[in-house]
Amino acid sequence: MTADGVPSHGLASLAAQIEARLIGRTTLVERLLIGLLTGGHLLVEGVPGLAKTRAVRLLAAGIDTSFARIQCTPDLMPSDLTGTPVFRPDSGAFEFVEGPVFHHLVLVDEINRAPPKVQSALLEAMAEGQVTSGGVTYPLPDPFMVVATQNPIEHEGTFPLPEAQLDRFLMHVVVEPPDAKTERQILDLVEQETGGAAVSVEELALEDLNEARRAVANVHASPALKDFIVRLVTTTRDREAFGEIEHAVSPRGSLALLAGAKAKAWLEGRDYATPEDVAVLAADALAHRMVLTWAAEAEGHTGRSVVAKLLERIQPL
Repeated sequence: MTADGVPSHGLASLAAQIEARLIGRTTLVERLLIGLLTGGHLLVEGVPGLAKTRAVRLLAAGIDTSFARIQCTPDLMPSDLTGTPVFRPDSGAFEFVEGPVFHHLVLVDEINRAPPKVQSALLEAMAEGQVTSGGVTYPLPDPFMVVATQNPIEHEGTFPLPEAQLDRFLMHVVVEPPDAKTERQILDLVEQETGGAAVSVEELALEDLNEARRAVANVHASPALKDFIVRLVTTTRDREAFGEIEHAVSPRGSLALLAGAKAKAWLEGRDYATPEDVAVLAADALAHRMVLTWAAEAEGHTGRSVVAKLLERIQPL
């Protein structure tokens, strides 16, 4: 920690570096770093033009790891993602050529435009950290993180993500349009960049990232905090308390909340997680893991509004 209370680790420098070139997206940057520290994957949703892709590119530029971007289209094939065996005439044998998923950080743009077979291949990569092609399994690099983006306003030619795949995302982050003050600052920033203003990028070494991940794993979570998380998640399975929920949050939701709270605490310079950390991340970690009843949706309820109601009812001990 520095004298002014700001964490002095390399991730704090990386966050500041990204935020300087990404006006008004502090929450998104924090969620990206939490995913990076916990080994989780992120689904980022927002209308076009909100710097979702830019945020991931800036993150990739600040880390000494490999990066790939995949633009999803309805005619995308699983092999376009994972790679494919290629026959080599000189050796008379097939050689597996790795696809773009074989990178540490993978941006999957407009994931809901990818057909189900591609989504299934991505699910294996996200869940198991491996790819199977031609009956052979190939391990993916470590660390491995997928950041997928989704456009909520266009539905023609899209394939909604199945619940099994949504559950594999550590968090679902919704990006809102900026206010007038922030958008004015964005104009100045883009004007500076267009004018060729030099921007120095300091990369975070992979060994430093791995050390940070080990430190996050050692952040203390008290029994009372774990009980709070479990009560939040298991209450979603109580049909009498929450009749709006058709399918409740799985135990993976508890794991995501705990991991996220510990990473958030570490980013803020603490070696212990608090109920406030849990509450701040609850909507992003739980809302996409529940399926509401048709009646609840007809009444205008959303996963996030249900989580807000949940936090009002369930208090930390």
